[in-house]
Amino acid sequence: MSRRGRLLAVLLLVVTGLGGCAETALVNHTAKSVLRNDGPPAQGGARGGIYKVGNPYQINGVWYYPKEDPGYDETGIGSWYGEQFHAKTTANGETFDMNEVTAAHPTLPMPSLVRVTNLENGRSIVVRVNDRGPYANGRIIDLSRRSAQLLGYERQGTAKVRVQYI
Repeated sequence: MSRRGRLLAVLLLVVTGLGGCAETALVNHTAKSVLRNDGPPAQGGARGGIYKVGNPYQINGVWYYPKEDPGYDETGIGSWYGEQFHAKTTANGETFDMNEVTAAHPTLPMPSLVRVTNLENGRSIVVRVNDRGPYANGRIIDLSRRSAQLLGYERQGTAKVRVQYI
């Protein structure tokens, strides 16, 4: 192989290698955009907050311990919140929009994605956790009004749900 051929082969290998790095960087950036809010809004709602796990905290005498919990899979009562919190700041710094598909959870990282299934009618959606709560009656998740509408329990206010960390 001539010197020019070897140089061309090396150049081709370098360009191919750099292309692979760029693709990996794009995949990493896209994943971070979904969770860290530096991309455009998606199904999960308004942007502007920060990634946050948080320190242990106490509400009404009950201690909560936020943590990464990839195996989170709980069944319990889900509720929803809307107008009284609309346009106010969430626990991770975003602006709450009751018409977006979001949720509040007492311990999961923010933002994170969870699948919520209404066990009373079988409907299931993926919501973006960007706030803390609920703190009433042993409830496990508080959804935005829009999320409760999609799951079919806006009118009744609560439903038995399954929440799975994605």
